[in-house]
Amino acid sequence: MPRDQPAHDPAPARVATPAAKLSGPAKAMHKLGLKRDIDLALHLPMRYVDETRIAPIGGVRDGLSAQVQGRVLESRIEARGRRQLVVRLADDSGELVLRFLNFYPAQQKALAAGQLVRARGEVRAGFFGREMVHPECRAVTPDTPLPRALTPVYPSSAQLPQTYLRKAVASGLARAPLHELLPAGVVPAGLPPLREALRLLHQPGADQAVEALEDHSHPAWQRLKFEELLAQQISQLQAQAERATLAAPSLQPARDGLAVKLLAALPFRLTGAQQRVVAEIEADIARPIPMHRLLQGDVGSGKTVVAALAAAVAMDAGWQCALMAPTEILAEQHFRKLIQWLQPLGVTVAWLTGSRKGRARTAMVDQVASGEAMLVVGTHAVIQGDVAFARLGLAIVDEQHRFGVAQRLALRQKLEAQRPEPGGPALEPHLLMMSATPIPRTLAMSYYADLAVSTIDELPPGRTPIVTKLFADGKRLGVIDRIRDEVQRGRQVYWVCPLIEESEHLDLQNATATHAELSAALPGVGVGLLHGRMASAEKAAVMALFTAGEMKLLVATTVIEVGVDVPNASLMVIEHAERFGLAQLHQLRGRVGRGEVASVCVLLYATPLSPTGKARLQAMAETNDGFEIARRDLEIRGPGEFMGARQSGDALLRFADLTEDSGLLQQARAAAPMLMQQHPQAAAAHAARWLASRADFLKA
Repeated sequence: MPRDQPAHDPAPARVATPAAKLSGPAKAMHKLGLKRDIDLALHLPMRYVDETRIAPIGGVRDGLSAQVQGRVLESRIEARGRRQLVVRLADDSGELVLRFLNFYPAQQKALAAGQLVRARGEVRAGFFGREMVHPECRAVTPDTPLPRALTPVYPSSAQLPQTYLRKAVASGLARAPLHELLPAGVVPAGLPPLREALRLLHQPGADQAVEALEDHSHPAWQRLKFEELLAQQISQLQAQAERATLAAPSLQPARDGLAVKLLAALPFRLTGAQQRVVAEIEADIARPIPMHRLLQGDVGSGKTVVAALAAAVAMDAGWQCALMAPTEILAEQHFRKLIQWLQPLGVTVAWLTGSRKGRARTAMVDQVASGEAMLVVGTHAVIQGDVAFARLGLAIVDEQHRFGVAQRLALRQKLEAQRPEPGGPALEPHLLMMSATPIPRTLAMSYYADLAVSTIDELPPGRTPIVTKLFADGKRLGVIDRIRDEVQRGRQVYWVCPLIEESEHLDLQNATATHAELSAALPGVGVGLLHGRMASAEKAAVMALFTAGEMKLLVATTVIEVGVDVPNASLMVIEHAERFGLAQLHQLRGRVGRGEVASVCVLLYATPLSPTGKARLQAMAETNDGFEIARRDLEIRGPGEFMGARQSGDALLRFADLTEDSGLLQQARAAAPMLMQQHPQAAAAHAARWLASRADFLKA
């Protein structure tokens, strides 16, 4: 198809058979998501084996893999502990034993004496001479041709043999609509057409550099990565354009209004960074189209007061505001701060969580529905079906990466039925998402390219730097001595454990056992216990004692990761730190250093450390900068894990690697707007080909 023709597939992809009617390998393919021809064409090999040449048996060195061919001199069954099939194979250069610990009668028959056999595997020194254990082998004839291409090895499952999968992929590749959709000049110079790139990746010639294929640096791989990144950028722009057609209330700050009064009442001055992001948000919510902004800032940078000022502007304009947090502890911290700041100014703040039930909940829901409660703070209970807002103008989601797409969409849709005038367009609230996990630049350029991003890159004055120390678990008693010293100085301590109770599967120190151990080791010191299985009233009581300073040591699970603010706490001990992610470690560390006293975070780890665990702990010891932590976290885990499965349930990038392919990402970012403006049909078809099932990710 010429490049300037309308960009659509000439024939529909083959319709997938319903999963219930499938069986055997076909069912296994369905489970792997291989339902359409295009799915098969994009199911790429993870490695290749070279079956294009035969190596002489006598010339293969021990420890190397090779393909050999020879006559079977002897085939017998041995019973050394377990039945084994032992086959002696020979060519003109030497002999080799093929050993099968598991075998079938048909396999034994195919490897009978006198049969010409082709075998591939690793040669190693055995007790009775050189051997291959469980090689891939088959009977051949003298004129059986050698493959002309490298043999692909695909991601598969036990129910899906490679031979079956190879035939299915080859058939799908032949049928898949892989014509060029992109106009000339869009694809970077030197990259092959899409169909040619895929054919090469599935069936590379023997002359191709296997290293370049397997490390994804080959031009064919670069073409696929560019295609995928371009589709992602187009989808981001489509989402942005779609939102620009929606209506939202224009929230104008009132002169001498609530926001001005709140600023005057605060016991501190905003930092320059806070003033900057407040201005960015105010400019956005004043427009009659929905804001879609991410407010990011390190732990303790002061995001809550920025959110409060945005809420004040919304309430000044006569609209309600909802703030949703992922945990009850974090939601309660926000609630306490907001009523402290806003209640004296006459604002009614509603509190909705899963633990609030009965008449108290009904009363709060009624206040929200009537509009009496101008600000609603809570957990996911805010988006439950019985909660109806009178005039929701601004939705704020804290720690937004912990909420799924459906939850964020549900919050935004609370305003859908409202129209500013009869017959006018439905309104959507402005959306402000907050995160204390800073987004690395490459991630912001790809996954968050459709967002406006405000960054608080300055900590409030008075925050003391936190020293991070690493200790193997053998130093545990010394750490307990340090706790005793801190408590005697009037300070408070956190001790975080990864489990609540003992596990038969993981040998980790647990919260209940640690609480008992520390209570015995530190008589006279008030030791509390906090974990997610406790009732809300119990958790609130424990936190109240710790916040008031009556409890000196708090043993907790990661329930305290966010939202806990006790300035007198100066020591954080994290048990089995190697089991935590970098972002989580950084969040936990941020619970101390909130006052004027020098603070320490102790990371206790079990040995031996894995390379990933070592990299995480080194990063924690070397920097307190949340942006640097996030960059290293992205390097260690990749974007899919960094963002979390709960964010989307499906990684957007299958082929591109943001840490390695930033150059291609820049090219895709430059090409996408041009393609949208000059070739909209091609842009839409390209995005549909790559992201048809995942576009909802971009809507929340």
